Amino acid sequence: MAGHETHYTLPLPKFDKPVKVLIVVAPYYKDIADDLIAGARATLAEAGASHELIEVPGALEIPTAIALAERMSNFDGYVALGCVIRGETTHYDTVCNDSSRGLTLLGLSGACVGNGILTVENRQQAVVRADPKDQNKGGGAAAAALHLIALSRKWAGQTKGIGFKPAGETIQIAGETRPA
Repeated sequence: MAGHETHYTLPLPKFDKPVKVLIVVAPYYKDIADDLIAGARATLAEAGASHELIEVPGALEIPTAIALAERMSNFDGYVALGCVIRGETTHYDTVCNDSSRGLTLLGLSGACVGNGILTVENRQQAVVRADPKDQNKGGGAAAAALHLIALSRKWAGQTKGIGFKPAGETIQIAGETRPA
């Protein structure tokens, strides 16, 4: 059973400047969401990150809330938390696929997102995955966001030396230096 395998976990990154994270949770299954939040908060605290928490109606609204915050606020990263349990209809597939796709697109656009939306077959699977003392998927999502924030800070301001030069850099033409 996969729940009892041993996995390597990267150590949490260290930061020299404050980190501010937004946790976006869909508390449809409140007890499971509460465990996910507890795990995420503990991991963020361990890394010295501050956070805010907002609730949205369901997993499909999580990417939209993160996109709004990315455009309109000043968070360094985001933790997406929720739970989708398979039911009798194909709605499960739509919610799982579209919420995941939305978060992936945000990440590919530059947002530092840790995905902690559980997609499970039954409640027991969700309970084990959400429990901070067991699989701690909320903590794992927070750690993923922190690692992406560390990477974005590491690479911030670096250029590849091709294309247009950023304003303020100097260029040298025929032996003289002048602003770009």
